[in-house]
Amino acid sequence: MNHLFVDNLTVIDFAYLDPARGLVGESWIADVVLGGELDDQGMVFDFSNVKRTIKRIIDERVDHRLVIPRGYSGLSCNQDTPGTFTWALTDGSHIVHRSPDEAIVWLSAERVASPDVAALLERELLAVLPANVTSVEINLREDVIEGAYYHYVHGLKKHLGNCQRIAHGHRSPIRIDRNGHRDQELEHSWAKLWQDIYVGSEEDVVNRHVEENGVRYITFAYEANQGEFALTLPEARVYMMGTDTTVELIAAHIADQLKLQFPLDTILVKAYEGVGKGAIASR
Repeated sequence: MNHLFVDNLTVIDFAYLDPARGLVGESWIADVVLGGELDDQGMVFDFSNVKRTIKRIIDERVDHRLVIPRGYSGLSCNQDTPGTFTWALTDGSHIVHRSPDEAIVWLSAERVASPDVAALLERELLAVLPANVTSVEINLREDVIEGAYYHYVHGLKKHLGNCQRIAHGHRSPIRIDRNGHRDQELEHSWAKLWQDIYVGSEEDVVNRHVEENGVRYITFAYEANQGEFALTLPEARVYMMGTDTTVELIAAHIADQLKLQFPLDTILVKAYEGVGKGAIASR
Protein backbone atom coordinates (compact mmCIF):
# COMPACT_ATOMS: atom_id res chain seq x y z
CA MET A 1 0.00 0.00 0.00
CA ASN A 2 1.14 3.52 -0.80
CA HIS A 3 0.80 6.40 1.64
CA LEU A 4 0.44 10.15 1.26
CA PHE A 5 0.79 12.50 4.24
CA VAL A 6 -0.10 16.13 4.88
CA ASP A 7 1.06 17.65 8.16
CA ASN A 8 -0.52 20.80 9.59
CA LEU A 9 -3.42 20.51 7.17
CA THR A 10 -5.73 22.66 9.27
CA VAL A 11 -6.48 23.86 12.79
CA ILE A 12 -9.89 23.17 14.28
CA ASP A 13 -11.02 25.68 16.91
CA PHE A 14 -13.99 24.31 18.83
CA ALA A 15 -15.46 23.69 22.26
CA TYR A 16 -16.44 20.55 24.12
CA LEU A 17 -18.18 19.61 27.35
CA ASP A 18 -16.39 17.92 30.24
CA PRO A 19 -18.03 16.67 33.47
CA ALA A 20 -15.62 18.61 35.71
CA ARG A 21 -14.12 21.35 33.54
CA GLY A 22 -17.44 22.34 31.96
CA LEU A 23 -17.14 24.21 28.67
CA VAL A 24 -13.62 23.80 27.32
CA GLY A 25 -12.20 25.78 24.41
CA GLU A 26 -9.77 23.78 22.30
CA SER A 27 -7.53 24.10 19.24
CA TRP A 28 -6.20 20.97 17.54
CA ILE A 29 -3.83 20.73 14.60
CA ALA A 30 -4.83 18.05 12.08
CA ASP A 31 -2.29 15.82 10.33
CA VAL A 32 -3.58 13.39 7.69
CA VAL A 33 -2.22 10.15 6.18
CA LEU A 34 -3.99 8.55 3.21
CA GLY A 35 -3.31 4.95 2.18
CA GLY A 36 -4.27 3.19 -1.02
CA GLU A 37 -3.40 2.22 -4.56
CA LEU A 38 -1.96 4.59 -7.13
CA ASP A 39 -4.43 6.05 -9.63
CA ASP A 40 -3.87 6.66 -13.34
CA GLN A 41 -1.73 9.68 -12.47
CA GLY A 42 0.51 7.61 -10.20
CA MET A 43 -0.97 9.25 -7.09
CA VAL A 44 -2.89 8.12 -4.04
CA PHE A 45 -4.66 11.51 -4.03
CA ASP A 46 -3.89 14.76 -5.80
CA PHE A 47 -2.35 17.30 -3.39
CA SER A 48 -4.38 20.03 -5.08
CA ASN A 49 -7.56 18.30 -3.86
CA VAL A 50 -6.41 17.84 -0.26
CA LYS A 51 -7.46 21.29 0.89
CA ARG A 52 -10.44 21.36 -1.44
CA THR A 53 -11.87 18.10 -0.10
CA ILE A 54 -10.25 16.87 3.10
CA LYS A 55 -9.63 20.22 4.81
CA ARG A 56 -13.14 21.37 3.93
CA ILE A 57 -14.78 18.30 5.47
CA ILE A 58 -12.69 18.49 8.66
CA ASP A 59 -13.45 22.20 9.05
CA GLU A 60 -17.16 21.85 8.30
CA ARG A 61 -17.63 18.89 10.63
CA VAL A 62 -15.87 20.10 13.80
CA ASP A 63 -14.43 23.61 13.45
CA HIS A 64 -16.35 26.26 15.46
CA ARG A 65 -18.77 23.68 16.85
CA LEU A 66 -19.57 22.32 20.30
CA VAL A 67 -18.69 18.62 20.66
CA ILE A 68 -20.99 16.70 23.00
CA PRO A 69 -20.31 13.12 24.15
CA ARG A 70 -23.75 11.52 24.08
CA GLY A 71 -22.61 8.65 26.32
CA TYR A 72 -22.18 10.87 29.40
CA SER A 73 -24.68 9.92 32.09
CA GLY A 74 -25.19 13.56 33.12
CA LEU A 75 -26.52 14.60 29.71
CA SER A 76 -30.24 15.31 29.47
CA CYS A 77 -31.70 16.21 26.06
CA ASN A 78 -34.93 18.07 25.40
CA GLN A 79 -36.72 15.85 22.89
CA ASP A 80 -39.18 18.61 21.97
CA THR A 81 -36.48 21.15 21.09
CA PRO A 82 -33.55 19.81 19.01
CA GLY A 83 -30.20 21.31 20.01
CA THR A 84 -31.38 21.94 23.59
CA PHE A 85 -29.84 19.96 26.44
CA THR A 86 -28.68 20.16 30.06
CA TRP A 87 -25.20 19.06 31.11
CA ALA A 88 -24.75 18.14 34.78
CA LEU A 89 -21.37 19.02 36.26
CA THR A 90 -19.58 17.06 38.97
CA ASP A 91 -19.77 20.00 41.40
CA GLY A 92 -23.59 19.83 41.38
CA SER A 93 -24.16 22.74 38.99
CA HIS A 94 -25.18 22.51 35.34
CA ILE A 95 -24.99 24.04 31.87
CA VAL A 96 -27.97 24.53 29.53
CA HIS A 97 -27.38 25.01 25.81
CA ARG A 98 -29.63 25.73 22.83
CA SER A 99 -28.53 26.20 19.23
CA PRO A 100 -29.23 25.10 15.65
CA ASP A 101 -28.10 21.55 14.84
CA GLU A 102 -25.18 22.72 12.68
CA ALA A 103 -23.52 24.31 15.72
CA ILE A 104 -23.00 20.98 17.54
CA VAL A 105 -21.37 17.58 17.00
CA TRP A 106 -22.67 14.46 18.74
CA LEU A 107 -19.85 12.09 19.66
CA SER A 108 -20.48 8.42 20.47
CA ALA A 109 -18.37 8.38 23.63
CA GLU A 110 -18.58 9.10 27.35
CA ARG A 111 -15.96 11.87 27.16
CA VAL A 112 -14.33 13.90 24.42
CA ALA A 113 -10.89 12.65 23.42
CA SER A 114 -8.93 13.35 20.24
CA PRO A 115 -8.88 9.69 19.02
CA ASP A 116 -12.69 9.56 19.09
CA VAL A 117 -13.04 12.83 17.18
CA ALA A 118 -10.41 11.62 14.70
CA ALA A 119 -12.28 8.34 14.18
CA LEU A 120 -15.47 10.25 13.40
CA LEU A 121 -13.65 12.33 10.79
CA GLU A 122 -11.89 9.28 9.32
CA ARG A 123 -15.21 7.51 8.71
CA GLU A 124 -16.72 10.53 7.00
CA LEU A 125 -13.68 11.13 4.82
CA LEU A 126 -13.36 7.50 3.73
CA ALA A 127 -16.98 7.61 2.53
CA VAL A 128 -16.33 10.45 0.07
CA LEU A 129 -12.77 9.85 -1.14
CA PRO A 130 -12.02 7.95 -4.39
CA ALA A 131 -12.18 4.13 -4.30
CA ASN A 132 -8.40 3.78 -4.59
CA VAL A 133 -8.03 5.47 -1.15
CA THR A 134 -8.55 2.59 1.26
CA SER A 135 -7.44 4.09 4.58
CA VAL A 136 -7.52 7.48 6.28
CA GLU A 137 -5.56 8.27 9.44
CA ILE A 138 -6.03 11.59 11.20
CA ASN A 139 -3.86 12.75 14.08
CA LEU A 140 -5.33 15.61 16.13
CA ARG A 141 -2.77 17.27 18.37
CA GLU A 142 -2.31 20.34 20.50
CA ASP A 143 0.19 23.00 19.56
CA VAL A 144 3.35 22.94 21.68
CA ILE A 145 3.22 26.13 23.74
CA GLU A 146 6.20 27.40 25.69
CA GLY A 147 4.70 29.56 28.38
CA ALA A 148 1.24 30.45 29.63
CA TYR A 149 -2.01 29.65 27.84
CA TYR A 150 -5.71 29.40 28.57
CA HIS A 151 -8.80 27.65 27.23
CA TYR A 152 -11.69 30.01 26.52
CA VAL A 153 -15.11 29.75 24.88
CA HIS A 154 -17.20 32.57 23.40
CA GLY A 155 -19.73 33.48 20.73
CA LEU A 156 -19.83 36.45 18.36
CA LYS A 157 -23.41 37.17 17.36
CA LYS A 158 -22.43 39.89 14.87
CA HIS A 159 -20.10 37.59 12.94
CA LEU A 160 -21.44 36.52 9.55
CA GLY A 161 -19.58 33.19 9.65
CA ASN A 162 -19.40 30.34 12.14
CA CYS A 163 -17.94 32.49 14.95
CA GLN A 164 -21.55 33.49 15.68
CA ARG A 165 -22.08 30.08 17.32
CA ILE A 166 -22.47 30.74 21.04
CA ALA A 167 -20.14 27.98 22.25
CA HIS A 168 -16.97 27.65 20.21
CA GLY A 169 -13.50 28.15 21.61
CA HIS A 170 -9.75 28.12 21.49
CA ARG A 171 -6.62 27.03 23.34
CA SER A 172 -4.53 30.17 23.28
CA PRO A 173 -1.12 31.37 24.45
CA ILE A 174 -0.65 34.89 25.72
CA ARG A 175 2.38 37.14 25.76
CA ILE A 176 2.60 40.25 27.96
CA ASP A 177 5.46 42.74 27.77
CA ARG A 178 5.84 45.34 30.51
CA ASN A 179 8.27 48.18 29.84
CA GLY A 180 9.71 46.26 26.91
CA HIS A 181 10.38 43.03 28.80
CA ARG A 182 8.33 39.87 28.89
CA ASP A 183 6.45 39.42 32.18
CA GLN A 184 5.75 35.72 32.56
CA GLU A 185 4.21 36.21 35.99
CA LEU A 186 1.47 38.38 34.48
CA GLU A 187 1.01 35.87 31.67
CA HIS A 188 0.46 33.05 34.14
CA SER A 189 -1.92 35.13 36.25
CA TRP A 190 -4.18 35.72 33.23
CA ALA A 191 -3.88 32.08 32.22
CA LYS A 192 -5.06 31.06 35.68
CA LEU A 193 -7.90 33.60 35.61
CA TRP A 194 -9.07 32.33 32.22
CA GLN A 195 -8.60 28.62 32.82
CA ASP A 196 -11.63 26.93 31.15
CA ILE A 197 -13.59 30.18 31.05
CA TYR A 198 -16.54 31.47 29.07
CA VAL A 199 -15.89 35.04 27.94
CA GLY A 200 -19.28 36.74 27.75
CA SER A 201 -20.54 40.10 26.53
CA GLU A 202 -22.79 42.15 28.79
CA GLU A 203 -25.16 43.01 25.95
CA ASP A 204 -25.93 39.30 25.42
CA VAL A 205 -27.06 38.71 29.02
CA VAL A 206 -30.79 38.03 29.33
CA ASN A 207 -31.02 36.66 32.87
CA ARG A 208 -29.14 36.35 36.16
CA HIS A 209 -30.60 34.18 38.89
CA VAL A 210 -29.81 32.02 41.91
CA GLU A 211 -31.12 28.45 42.01
CA GLU A 212 -32.14 26.37 45.04
CA ASN A 213 -28.65 25.01 45.61
CA GLY A 214 -27.31 28.56 45.99
CA VAL A 215 -25.43 28.63 42.68
CA ARG A 216 -25.61 31.89 40.74
CA TYR A 217 -26.30 31.42 37.01
CA ILE A 218 -26.08 33.73 34.03
CA THR A 219 -27.91 33.24 30.72
CA PHE A 220 -26.74 34.58 27.37
CA ALA A 221 -29.03 34.57 24.34
CA TYR A 222 -29.12 36.13 20.91
CA GLU A 223 -30.37 35.63 17.38
CA ALA A 224 -27.87 35.51 14.53
CA ASN A 225 -28.25 34.66 10.86
CA GLN A 226 -27.79 30.92 11.59
CA GLY A 227 -30.62 30.93 14.14
CA GLU A 228 -31.30 31.35 17.85
CA PHE A 229 -28.65 30.63 20.46
CA ALA A 230 -28.81 30.47 24.26
CA LEU A 231 -26.41 29.37 26.99
CA THR A 232 -26.81 29.21 30.78
CA LEU A 233 -23.70 28.80 32.92
CA PRO A 234 -22.67 29.05 36.56
CA GLU A 235 -21.53 32.66 36.99
CA ALA A 236 -18.25 31.47 38.53
CA ARG A 237 -17.30 29.95 35.16
CA VAL A 238 -17.83 33.24 33.26
CA TYR A 239 -15.62 36.28 32.67
CA MET A 240 -17.64 39.33 31.62
CA MET A 241 -16.60 42.01 29.15
CA GLY A 242 -18.40 45.24 28.38
CA THR A 243 -17.79 44.77 24.65
CA ASP A 244 -17.97 41.99 22.12
CA THR A 245 -15.38 39.26 22.59
CA THR A 246 -13.36 39.32 19.37
CA VAL A 247 -9.67 38.64 19.87
CA GLU A 248 -8.96 42.30 19.04
CA LEU A 249 -11.21 43.42 21.88
CA ILE A 250 -9.85 40.71 24.19
CA ALA A 251 -6.29 41.96 23.65
CA ALA A 252 -7.42 45.55 24.24
CA HIS A 253 -9.33 44.58 27.38
CA ILE A 254 -6.36 42.78 28.93
CA ALA A 255 -4.07 45.70 28.04
CA ASP A 256 -6.52 48.17 29.62
CA GLN A 257 -6.76 46.13 32.82
CA LEU A 258 -2.98 45.94 33.07
CA LYS A 259 -2.64 49.68 32.43
CA LEU A 260 -4.98 50.31 35.36
CA GLN A 261 -2.80 48.05 37.48
CA PHE A 262 0.46 49.65 36.29
CA PRO A 263 -0.43 53.19 35.12
CA LEU A 264 3.18 54.36 34.74
CA ASP A 265 4.32 51.36 32.69
CA THR A 266 4.12 50.61 28.99
CA ILE A 267 2.08 47.49 28.28
CA LEU A 268 1.98 45.27 25.20
CA VAL A 269 -0.39 42.30 24.98
CA LYS A 270 -0.19 39.66 22.28
CA ALA A 271 -3.37 37.60 22.66
CA TYR A 272 -3.70 34.51 20.49
CA GLU A 273 -6.88 33.00 19.11
CA GLY A 274 -5.91 29.38 18.77
CA VAL A 275 -2.76 28.60 16.76
CA GLY A 276 -0.64 31.20 14.98
CA LYS A 277 -3.11 34.08 14.89
CA GLY A 278 -4.45 36.73 17.21
CA ALA A 279 -4.27 40.43 18.06
CA ILE A 280 -1.83 42.92 19.61
CA ALA A 281 -2.73 45.82 21.89
CA SER A 282 -0.37 48.36 23.44
CA ARG A 283 -0.99 50.93 26.14
